[in-house]
Amino acid sequence: MPSQQELRWSKLRVGVTVVVAAITLAVLIILMGSSTGLFTKKVHLYTYFNNAQGIRDGAAVRLEGVDIGNVTKVEVVPGAALPVKVEMKVTTKYQGGVRTDSVASLETAGVLGDTFVDIDSSNKHGQPAANYSTLPSQDKPGIQDVVRSTQTTIDNVNVLLKRLDTIVGTIESGQGSIGKIINDPALFDNANATLNKLQLIADEIQNGKGSIGKLLSSDEMYNKINGSIDRANKMLDDVEAGQGTLGKLVKDPSLYNNANATIAKANTLMEDVNNGKGTLGLIARDQAFAKKVNDTMTRVQNIADRLDAGEGSAGKLLKDPALYNDADQMLVESRNLIVAIRQNPKKYLSIKLHIF
Repeated sequence: MPSQQELRWSKLRVGVTVVVAAITLAVLIILMGSSTGLFTKKVHLYTYFNNAQGIRDGAAVRLEGVDIGNVTKVEVVPGAALPVKVEMKVTTKYQGGVRTDSVASLETAGVLGDTFVDIDSSNKHGQPAANYSTLPSQDKPGIQDVVRSTQTTIDNVNVLLKRLDTIVGTIESGQGSIGKIINDPALFDNANATLNKLQLIADEIQNGKGSIGKLLSSDEMYNKINGSIDRANKMLDDVEAGQGTLGKLVKDPSLYNNANATIAKANTLMEDVNNGKGTLGLIARDQAFAKKVNDTMTRVQNIADRLDAGEGSAGKLLKDPALYNDADQMLVESRNLIVAIRQNPKKYLSIKLHIF
């Protein structure tokens, strides 16, 4: 039977074993829960945000998606422009990757995951962040901001659904054009009658009745069209061969030469006119001649105005009806005299001789 002393030593060994196991388990838990190790050297970094967005002590700190440390403290600094202060510990192994101009932001792992600090050093060229450095931050919209921003869209969708429900109810009650189209059987009857008529027309066309039916069923139209195409081809062949008026117009270069010569002569004539040569040149370029023409036209216009006003002999001749009446009366009397002379010439043409 063991002695009392042996029992005490046995209990002491069990106790020591339990304490060592508990310490070992605690160390393992710490090591497993920390991504940076318990005994590794770390640097302290700070950053500030407008809103914590659920960040907690112990949250991960990631550099380009890689865990490099943990959040050690989150507190509110009253009166600061960015009131949420986040203190971080970052392993010195990754200190060279964190620059003074690196930007810290709060990200969420998935839709409903934990919030962590993400440090973006891509395209950054500042000095490596020293111990107790403050990194600039960038606020990004969180899940609550997204929900708030989509609330207006949801409200608009609800209003749209209500309006659609009202429209569907109106259509189901047979109101409006669409409602009548869907619920009124008269439209179906009319459409059915129209389809029957179209079917009848299609049958008549299929049987060769009517103009369209003959066009589709009879070979006569095809033969005529074919003959017309043949004649058109022959006409094009004649034109291509230079036969006929159109063929000569297309193929004979003399027409082009004549037209070119005529245009050249016209250009020469226009140059002479512009240079003041010839009568047309004098008319176009001589100011004195143009003044004479203008004066002459003015005088002619004055004479025409006086004639139109009935002034002078010529004006009275044009405007006074008495002269016309006298002339007409004289012509009538002359015509009567000629008729009388023809009827009795002796009366008017007899010569009497008196001898003294």
